[in-house]
Amino acid sequence: MEEKIQFAVLIDAENVSSKYASVIFDELEKYGSAPCRRIYGNWSRVNGWRESTLLEYSIHPIQSFSYTTGKNSTDMAMVIDAMDLLYQNKMDGFCLVTSDSDFTRLAMRLREEKKYVLGMGESQAPLALTRACNKFVHLNLIDEANKASGENGSRSSSHAREENGSNNVTSLQTIENAVMAMVNEAGDTGMELSTVGSRLSDRFPDFDVRNYGYSKLSVFLSEGMPHFTVVRDHNHHYVRKEEQVDRGVIEKEIKTILDNNHGTVDNLSTIYTELTGKYKSFDLKDYGYSRISSFLRTIKGLIVNGNTVTWKKNHPEQAEGGEASQEQDS
Repeated sequence: MEEKIQFAVLIDAENVSSKYASVIFDELEKYGSAPCRRIYGNWSRVNGWRESTLLEYSIHPIQSFSYTTGKNSTDMAMVIDAMDLLYQNKMDGFCLVTSDSDFTRLAMRLREEKKYVLGMGESQAPLALTRACNKFVHLNLIDEANKASGENGSRSSSHAREENGSNNVTSLQTIENAVMAMVNEAGDTGMELSTVGSRLSDRFPDFDVRNYGYSKLSVFLSEGMPHFTVVRDHNHHYVRKEEQVDRGVIEKEIKTILDNNHGTVDNLSTIYTELTGKYKSFDLKDYGYSRISSFLRTIKGLIVNGNTVTWKKNHPEQAEGGEASQEQDS
């Protein structure tokens, strides 16, 4: 979104914790201003949103009594106010702060009226709600990323992947597939980094590299996605595919690993770990396999038995490896 716009911020106090107050308004500043700020809840009960927090962020509380047991009157009050503000036509956009799927239709209706809808909620927010917004911010992931960045600068990609797997955000595989389609479309020159970021945000409203433990798109693509590299050409950055490692090179490396282990490796994962550590873009799928054991069985001279890999007895490669080892030992 190029221009800053005026938002009506509507917060569902029953579904969003007050600990995200600073995150909500810090993120909002990137998109525009918020002259209208309202929060909905039953203030006769404790819900975590204290008077001091409301005063600090200039949020106007709207009382919503629970008239019937099991019914959430907050939802209805938010919807009524949103429609009133819509038809008054004073706001350019709406920031709906909730993780409740009941607001999905409201987000869709506001977009039908050409209003920009910024959603904010926790990562358990249903996919339907995140897709109904122009942009959706996962407050808990952004909060964790900000804290981690303040503590040690960045998080490891493995930790980010582990977290991502337990949250309802767009998967890394889905993002990778989308980027691959863009890069294939662009050809050998690659696609500009800024264009990739813009198109990912347009296609996936909840896309934010901080959801995956990174602070920059370039680092996310080059480190978090082994099939891509980011290169600089004059003043522009381009995303390109990493060249597939030649199969002959991979087989030679596997033979070296076996030679260094006296012809036997007791754990298949050892070979896979060493290959991915040395060749960033190595992916079994590029060679038509999904398991390292299946790939190893196609290499002449190797025997795969369970989780163990050995050279066949009297195989020429084994003899060469043995001689090399003996010369090295001597």
